[in-house]
Amino acid sequence: MARNTGKVHVVRVTKTGYVDKQGRSKDYSSAYLRRTYRDGGTVRNETVANLSALPDRVIDLIDAGLKGQQLVPAGEAVTITRSLPHGHVAAVHAMARTLGLPALLGPAGPQRDLAMALIISRVVAPASKLSTLAWWDDATLGADLGVAGASTDDIYAAMDWLAGRQDGIEAGLAARHLAPEANPSRMALFDLSSSWMEGRCCPLAARGYSRDGKKGRLQIEYGLLTDPAGRPVAVRVFPGSTGDPAAFTEIAQVAREKFALARMVMVGDRGMITSARIAALNAAEDGTEPPGGTYGWITALRAPAIRKLMADDGPLQLSLFDQQDLAEITSDDFRGERLIACRNPVLAAERARKREDLLQATEKLLAPLIARVQAGRLTGAGKIGVEAGKVINKYKTGKHFQLTITDTSLAVTRRQAQIEEEAALDGFYVLRTPVPASDLDAPSVVSAYKNLKYVERDFRHIKSDDLDLRPVFHRLEERVRSHVLICMLACYLTWHLRRAWAPLTFTDENPPHPDNPVAPARRSPHAQAKASYQHDPAGRPYRNFRGLLEHLATLTRNEVRFAGASTTVPMLTEPTSTQREAFDLIGIPIPLTLK
Repeated sequence: MARNTGKVHVVRVTKTGYVDKQGRSKDYSSAYLRRTYRDGGTVRNETVANLSALPDRVIDLIDAGLKGQQLVPAGEAVTITRSLPHGHVAAVHAMARTLGLPALLGPAGPQRDLAMALIISRVVAPASKLSTLAWWDDATLGADLGVAGASTDDIYAAMDWLAGRQDGIEAGLAARHLAPEANPSRMALFDLSSSWMEGRCCPLAARGYSRDGKKGRLQIEYGLLTDPAGRPVAVRVFPGSTGDPAAFTEIAQVAREKFALARMVMVGDRGMITSARIAALNAAEDGTEPPGGTYGWITALRAPAIRKLMADDGPLQLSLFDQQDLAEITSDDFRGERLIACRNPVLAAERARKREDLLQATEKLLAPLIARVQAGRLTGAGKIGVEAGKVINKYKTGKHFQLTITDTSLAVTRRQAQIEEEAALDGFYVLRTPVPASDLDAPSVVSAYKNLKYVERDFRHIKSDDLDLRPVFHRLEERVRSHVLICMLACYLTWHLRRAWAPLTFTDENPPHPDNPVAPARRSPHAQAKASYQHDPAGRPYRNFRGLLEHLATLTRNEVRFAGASTTVPMLTEPTSTQREAFDLIGIPIPLTLK
């Protein structure tokens, strides 16, 4: 064969171990364009060109072209027709399936898919129902659950369907987390909160005490029932004027009658659990013990009752706390009950500091007013009283001041005896319970009551931090109940996600168990190190829960069309190490689709 015929090909040659004059070891790579031909019975090679001076990418293109590959411009080889956020909804949906939430909601069907989409959306991107409906098109949640084309009527129908299944859903959660097998202490936590309403036509909207500080606004109240660790189990919505004892009575009846939970110990805040309510709850119509047994409780006394225990050499005296910070006492006013008195010196010092700061702030506001009166720029007892009234209660300290007003003078003095009387209660709280010591010792009673902090944490997550329940825009009573139920179920998901993702966030993974239940809670050294260094040993930043969800959203699913193909192929972006670990922590691989 002639030397100028035959196909050419690219050959790469690498030489290693070359040592230059300075004694440095170097490696050299060369690339050649060669032709192979046969000379009689011998195969020979001919170098057509030296390609070593060309960039590697150009050499790769020449090599690919000579091998018969079809080369197209980079911009035309692959087209990404659409890219949707996927990681955040995939993680939340995976946790929901791990917890068996879809089956708990009800039988498979369009209504359940819509309800699941509403719950997942409340975790990932809390917003109004109309905003959520538009958002479904902008994430893989809408397409994968088949809800992208849903209408507002479909959403409201799904909410009504969910509200009708509330008792069954909550009964399933109660069987998981409050039944004796899962909850040997037979204990449940309950607390009440409120949120304001937009509009005035909802039958539940009423005026009452606003825990959000929205004075003059109609509101609803809702009570949350949880297990001892604060895991949400049930929620009930009440008119905004409902008192704490009435709410407690209803949730206790739900636990007994609908959840079939016998001999529970209900933990509630002061003023919520009263003796009259418990007596009525534990007495059947004929005066006998009701079927299923009696309910115990743990709550706290109000300040007047504590003051009465301290008066006239009563059972609560400071000498009890010389060597300890809790003591069990008895009182004829609380027959058949145990009283556990606690004194927290850290809390006492903080309350004393705060009171003094507020008193000084009030005196600072009154000083210009006193100067005006002394200068004669403000006269008349009535006018002086009106101006003094505007400032005396700004910091709610008016009860600690004595105002003496005449037509030409204003004198302000502290009521020192009253201040000292209030200060005597600083750091004190007294718990009451009928549960015998053989079932629950005094430190355990204190720990159980302090666990109400978990319900308060759930309320923060539901109302503002994660789920944005407030304000409520719905007009129909059932829609309001359904909205609150969706937020509670989203909080149930969030509770488990926060625990699973603790290694990636600032959450304390292993909070130390205090030796003294009265002492303030402490963070573990590991959690303090997280807050100080902000990055894990691998250099990855710690995030809060919302920040981690936002990072997961950057894991997108892309619709890719290759050159010459008419269909698209779904492909995930390469996950970061944090995204991989987030899915590892909930025990599943990263899914391409939700279903």
